[in-house]
Amino acid sequence: MKFLSLVFREKKYLPFIALIVILLIVQAYCELNLPRYMSDIVDVGIMRGGVETPVASTGAGQAAGGAAAAATDGTEAGDTATGSESDGEMSEADKAAALTVQMNYMWRMLGIMLKYTLVACGAAVAVGLLASLMSAGLGRKLRRESFTQIMDYSNTEMDMFRPASLITRSTNDIQQIQMAMVFFLRLVLYAPAMAVGGIIMVSETDTGLSWVIVVAILILAGVIGVLLGLTMPKFQKMQGLIDGVNLVSREVLTGLPVIRAFNREKFEKDRFDVASNALFKNQLFTNRAMSMFMPIVFFIMNIIMIGIVWFGGQGVDAGNLEVGGLMAFISYTMFIVMAFMMLSMVTIMLPRANVAAGRVLEVINTECSIKDKPEAELKYEDKDFSGRVAFEGVGFRYHDADEDTLADITFTAEPGKTTAIIGGTGSGKSTLINLIPRLFDVTEGCITIDGVDVRDLSQKKLRSLIGVVPQKGMLFAGTIGSNIKYSGEGVTDEAMEKAAEIAQAAGFIDEKEGEYESEISQGGSNVSGGQRQRLAIARAVAKNPKIFIFDDSFSALDYKTDSNLRKALSKNLGDATVLIVAQRIATILRADKIIVVDDGRIVSEGTHKDLLERCAVYREIAASQLSEEELSA
Repeated sequence: MKFLSLVFREKKYLPFIALIVILLIVQAYCELNLPRYMSDIVDVGIMRGGVETPVASTGAGQAAGGAAAAATDGTEAGDTATGSESDGEMSEADKAAALTVQMNYMWRMLGIMLKYTLVACGAAVAVGLLASLMSAGLGRKLRRESFTQIMDYSNTEMDMFRPASLITRSTNDIQQIQMAMVFFLRLVLYAPAMAVGGIIMVSETDTGLSWVIVVAILILAGVIGVLLGLTMPKFQKMQGLIDGVNLVSREVLTGLPVIRAFNREKFEKDRFDVASNALFKNQLFTNRAMSMFMPIVFFIMNIIMIGIVWFGGQGVDAGNLEVGGLMAFISYTMFIVMAFMMLSMVTIMLPRANVAAGRVLEVINTECSIKDKPEAELKYEDKDFSGRVAFEGVGFRYHDADEDTLADITFTAEPGKTTAIIGGTGSGKSTLINLIPRLFDVTEGCITIDGVDVRDLSQKKLRSLIGVVPQKGMLFAGTIGSNIKYSGEGVTDEAMEKAAEIAQAAGFIDEKEGEYESEISQGGSNVSGGQRQRLAIARAVAKNPKIFIFDDSFSALDYKTDSNLRKALSKNLGDATVLIVAQRIATILRADKIIVVDDGRIVSEGTHKDLLERCAVYREIAASQLSEEELSA
């Protein structure tokens, strides 16, 4: 079972688990002894005045036997000495001596029961504390491992696991594991001890009612079996349904402006209702099954009690059974029934926890497809790179695709020059530039920087050379300054302000009351799309990398800002290698080299003027965006 493998895989927890087992055995032993002493209190302490007889002697009663006998001898001696009372009556002194014997016995039994109770309570508290600490520790470790593994994932792994599913696995699934671990440690070991101990104690009592326990166990086993058969598939399905609700919720919340713009609120509500109702029906079924289980168990318990009292009462009336013995039998019966009920509760929780454990382990055990070479083979970590990027016969295919997305891509991007990539939608432009920082790995050919294969560099070293501005200018909750300085503590205030000026962001930043300390909400939702793009560009510029990658990063800018930004970049980026993916011809008119991509292949490359003359694909794109005058200029 995957859940148990998670619980026991931590070697440091094994001593604590062993201690919990010992404590649970101690707790069960103490609790199982209490009915026995209660029986002696009733049969010996109350019914016989604290004087044990062979008929009612039990382990607890024998503990007080010597003292009771001595007190009896003393009473008899007192009777002989006074001789003032008749044989059929007791004197006041006799009654006082008998009462003293009785009370001494009662207090002794009470003291023993109190000691057992305190030990049992102490063991229960210790078990609860240890189980909670271990559960919290395991949850923290699983969250850390999951998050660390997710941070190492390439885009391939991120495509395999949907973000909504990863969120559920890192939160709800781990919470289910923690809850199940607490129940497992506190009940799975305790309940069998109580059940077995109760059966042993019952078998030692001479009541003639053991057959009632057998019938009760058979009925409970049948009820639990039916319940598990009905609910197990539902519990196993529940985590996937939670994934579905999280997926729809995340899409709706992040896409709310678009939903409102297209008046699709009702459609999204209906879509959410479908996912929510599927989870609701699943939970409703399991909750109904569980709500029926408790009344059925208590009904069985009450029927058992009626049977025990009925047949036990006949035994007491016939003189074959004492009241205390009957009380002890009832208590042990309750122990057995409750133990089976606790086991059934845990058995119901374990399937869901097992599914959750499998999902969490899947995240943790899924190795990233992009790995660094062994440290001994990384020979270029201290090399001073200029940033010359070369694609040499590069091909790429997605892990779930039937054909290549890119094929035979060969070109070079020189330092100090701008290389632009343009093509139709879905032509593979973004995929191509994502191969440079190894968000994906090539399936054919190689990509080199200054002649060094990017796979021969550590990912940390490789990405330290590159400043990426993605299509969507992603900002993080914090301030404008913290977002521009996101590349590290090495970015000074002067570098931050200079980057903002180059990215044409200084104007709107200065207009804000807090300037660079102005708050940025999650995702940059409190700034416009153009401002978000400019801040993302400033973040890349502040990093001062050797290679800049702009993935359609000017699409939200007006033409004036776009023009000013490109001029500032050309003036200030120095000898850096600049790669620009663009949809707008105006953005790349003055690029040193323009690469035209169509259907995953390079169909032509050159300057704007050259491509207008000899590349039909480029001419078609240009004709759709530029006027006749601009085309002929």
